[in-house]
Amino acid sequence: MGADRRRIAIGILVVVAWALTYVTAFAGPARAEEERMSYLDNGVIRLGVDLDLGGAITHLSKAKAGENVVNSFDWGRQIQMSQYCGPIPFAPHGKKPRDDWAGLGWNPIQVGDCFGNRSKIIEHRNDGKSIYVRCVPMQWPLNDEPGECTFECWIELKDNAAQVRSRMVNHRADKTQYPARGQELPAVYTNGPLWRLMTYVGDKPFTDDALVQQPAKMPWSNWQATENWAALVNDAGWGLGIWNPGAYTFIGGFAGKPGAGGSKDNPTGYIAPTGDDIIDHNIDYQFQYTLILGDVKEIRKYVYDHAQRPAPPIYRFEKDRQHWCYADATDAGWPIAGELNIALGGKHLELRGPAGFWSAKEAPVLYVEAAGHTTQPHGRVYWRRHDSPAYSADKSIAIEWNLDEKFRTYEVPLGTSAEYRGSITGLRIDPVSAGAAGDFIRIKSISLRKPDR
Repeated sequence: MGADRRRIAIGILVVVAWALTYVTAFAGPARAEEERMSYLDNGVIRLGVDLDLGGAITHLSKAKAGENVVNSFDWGRQIQMSQYCGPIPFAPHGKKPRDDWAGLGWNPIQVGDCFGNRSKIIEHRNDGKSIYVRCVPMQWPLNDEPGECTFECWIELKDNAAQVRSRMVNHRADKTQYPARGQELPAVYTNGPLWRLMTYVGDKPFTDDALVQQPAKMPWSNWQATENWAALVNDAGWGLGIWNPGAYTFIGGFAGKPGAGGSKDNPTGYIAPTGDDIIDHNIDYQFQYTLILGDVKEIRKYVYDHAQRPAPPIYRFEKDRQHWCYADATDAGWPIAGELNIALGGKHLELRGPAGFWSAKEAPVLYVEAAGHTTQPHGRVYWRRHDSPAYSADKSIAIEWNLDEKFRTYEVPLGTSAEYRGSITGLRIDPVSAGAAGDFIRIKSISLRKPDR
C-alpha cells in the first residue's frame, strides 16, 4: 500500500472509530440549565456564544421568532474549534485518555472535555457589532487536562451570515514536529430537522451546476466540495450552510432519527470543512469561515457573491506552509520565514500540497523556486485529477535538480503528459526517490503560474 493510500486509510479508520462511538459512548455531562450567553443580532439573524463553554457558538437563528439550529446535546457538538496533532495516544503527566477516544491523540476543543470539565474563558468583548472570545481549551479525550494553547474567535454578522475568524496559539512543552493531521475548520452540529446534507462535488464549480445530497449516515461521508461549501437543511430546503474558502475536503452526515429534535436532543447533523496541517508546538494557526442561514439557493448565492473563482495556485512560503505537509520528512519548524527548509533523510519522502481545483489547460508548467543539497538529482511530481483522485505513476513527471546554495526556478512541463488534463485537484512532489543523511531542500515558492519575481 503506497504512502498516500496509507494516509487515507488511517484517516478513514480514525473517522470511523470516532463516528461509531460518538452518539452511543458519550458519557459527558448534561448541559447546565443556566447559561452565560453573549449575543449579536443584526435584525436578520441572531447568534450567541456560551461563556461557560469556551465561547463556542451555541445559538444561531433567524432574528425574530427563529428556532435555534445549533445542537448542544453534549459538549462535543456546538459550532467550535477542534484541532489535532500527535502523539497518538496523547497521555501527558501519566494520564490516560478514555479508551474510546484514544485514537484522537492531542485534541484540544473549545467547549470542554469528555469527562465534563469546561474550558475557561480568559477574555470576552461584545460591542453590539462583533464578539471576541479567548479561552484555554480542554483536551477532549483526557480528564481535566487544559490545552497548552489558547483559542480565539472574532465574530461579525452580515445580512444572513456570520463571519468568523479563528486562531490557535500553541505553547506546548513537547517540541516534537508530529506529522500533519486533518483539522476541523470548524466542527458544525445542527438539530434533527436539518438532516439533508447538500453540496456541490462536480467539475464545473460556480456555474449553477446540479447539487448533490450526501448520505445522511454514520460513519460520516467524505467528499471534495469544489465550491468550498456544504449545508444541512430541512425537508423544505432551509437550514445552515458552512463556507470555508480555503477548504476543498469536507466530512459530514447525520446521526439518529432525522426530521425532529431540538438543541438538547440527540439527533444531529454534522459538517466540517477539513484540511491537513502540521501543528507546531509554537504555531500561530488561523482560519476563517462563514455560517449562512437560508434556503439552499440563498446559501449558494451568498458563496457565489463573495467567493473568488478557481485559479491555478501560487504557494509562497513567506509566513506559513500554505498547508503543505510531508511524509517521512520534517522542516525547520515554526515560524516560517520566507522558505520551507526540509530535511530529506527519510526513505519514502513526499511533499504534499493541499487539496485544490484548477484547470490543467491554464497551468501547463509547474515552477519550483528551490535551493539545497541532494545526493540524487532526480525527483518526481505527481498530480490528482477530479476524475482520478489517487496519486499514481501514470499521473507523474520527472523533475531534474541542480541543487546548491543558490536559489533557482525549476520549470516542470506538466502539460507534456497526456495524463495532465481536465481538472487538477492536488500536487505531490517526491524530491528524491530515497533520501540520505544531510540531504535537504529549501523552497521559496511552488507555483502553477509563472512567478513575478
